[in-house]
Amino acid sequence: MAGLFQPAADVPGGAAAALDEVEISILRSLAVQLLELIGPGPGADEAGGEQDPLAALMADGPTEPPSDPALARLFPDAYGGPGAERDRRTREAAAEFRRFTENELRARKREDGLAVVRTLDALTPGGDGGAVLTLTPEQSRQWLGTLNDLRLTIGSRLEITDDEDADELYGLPDGDPRKPMVMAYLWLGALQESLVETLMPDA
Repeated sequence: MAGLFQPAADVPGGAAAALDEVEISILRSLAVQLLELIGPGPGADEAGGEQDPLAALMADGPTEPPSDPALARLFPDAYGGPGAERDRRTREAAAEFRRFTENELRARKREDGLAVVRTLDALTPGGDGGAVLTLTPEQSRQWLGTLNDLRLTIGSRLEITDDEDADELYGLPDGDPRKPMVMAYLWLGALQESLVETLMPDA
């Protein structure tokens, strides 16, 4: 399967990909870093452990966009462009929308990221350390969400805002410190595209 997703032979509607030991390690590390970036939800204990579901449900979310550019890409404003270009009413509407939706969105992204880590941890390595990852339709949806979030995060760190920015980075010399991130960005994109094509073959 060359490290990309194909229909799973034994899971109707599912997807499968053969991953080597290095690919498994990179995917797990990236997913964990994403979870750390998103952070614990409301109601987590002081050590960042289990959350109180009621506290999480009742807590108001933030009203301002995150200051971290990567988080701002993951949790963008609902209306319009930069704050200076919007009138007061639009900014207030965006703040109110964020207050009622961001916690839920963060929770879903955490759940998706944890699902990726758990499916990777459940793999049974073969003799070469690799394994075949098989996903159910629901796990595939969670993987799609996390792969997209990882690409948005890495794209933000690389300051990719359009296709022209990406094209310039593809030709970086091997000694450029950004090269590993660019390679990860491209690989994650290929994984995401193959998973979409697997789940929606006629799309």
